Amino acid sequence: MWTRRRRPRALEETPAAEVTGNAGSGGPEVRIRAFRIGFVGALGVLLALLLGAIVGQLGTVILYVALALFLALGLDPVVSWLQRHDVPRWLAILLVFVVVIGVFVGLIATIVPIVVEQTTIIVQDWDTIVENVRNSDLVAWLNSLTGSGHAIQEGIDAAGAWLADPANLGILGGGILAVGAGIAGGFTGATIVLILTLYFLASLDSMKRYAARFVPASSRGGYRAVSEEITGSVGRYVIGQVSLGAINGVLSLIYLSIIGAPAPILLAFIAFLFSLVPLVGTITGAIVISLVCLAASPATALAAAIYYLIYMQLEAYVLSPRIMTRAVAVPGALVVIAAVAGGTLGGVLGALVAIPVAASLIIIIEKVVFPRQDAV
Repeated sequence: MWTRRRRPRALEETPAAEVTGNAGSGGPEVRIRAFRIGFVGALGVLLALLLGAIVGQLGTVILYVALALFLALGLDPVVSWLQRHDVPRWLAILLVFVVVIGVFVGLIATIVPIVVEQTTIIVQDWDTIVENVRNSDLVAWLNSLTGSGHAIQEGIDAAGAWLADPANLGILGGGILAVGAGIAGGFTGATIVLILTLYFLASLDSMKRYAARFVPASSRGGYRAVSEEITGSVGRYVIGQVSLGAINGVLSLIYLSIIGAPAPILLAFIAFLFSLVPLVGTITGAIVISLVCLAASPATALAAAIYYLIYMQLEAYVLSPRIMTRAVAVPGALVVIAAVAGGTLGGVLGALVAIPVAASLIIIIEKVVFPRQDAV
């Protein structure tokens, strides 16, 4: 009796959505479902785009969190020092925050009246200031370059014509509103950062323990040692940079008061703030202060410029090596590369955090990567 032979599976009709082939002679059958793979891949791309959009929308919040964590790591060495002197952690955190907020409130309370006073003087004596500027040597030099003899008056007329255009007034009004909104947003952001810093500083130890739970138990000892070294280097860097800024601010206050610079307290505060930015901060602050000193006299501006040229050499070759070498052990060339890259990617805040990030990478390479390579 004849029986019907079953056709081999490989010869049976394959569904249109599947492509069938053999892995090799006599090997297992391989099926590639093109529609399923394409659909899952498209879902993955859409999910990646969605996550990117969410990160973009939360960019400001992420920046606040990163800055608060950075400040918390910077204040933690001070809190730890107080703890070693038998001060409870909660009291140490409270003392540190009271001192930090008190210093900034004191500076603002000192600087704001100066700014208001100088603005009032400028408004009241505007005609005299304009007349003095017209008769100054600088204007005479500009007139000699232009050849017309009325460079300032031509500039004033051009500015008046620009302001007379209603479209330009709209642009100017929008810019002023944008500046006002930026200032209001800055105060709001500063408040949020301070609150987050307080929370992070209070729960820093528990955050470290929780992060260690993600590491296998056999590697937690090494992870804790590396993480403690990284957080310590970040804290030392913040303290070192603030120390450099404080030295620049105090010395600027003394010298600018001696040479009769306008509003020396305000200019010293500007010197302190700019010194917090590595590499380019000090020279940028020096240029700004020297230009402001022109309001007093060219001789005052020249004296300020000469002082800052000398101070920058002192900072680069004496102060910074002594302070920052103890804070973070980063080669000089890597400091420059890290600061430039951080500034390009994240602006001023990127430049601030670039050097401790570079120091953290060096610690990871020396403590984790190199030992594993040497053990092979």
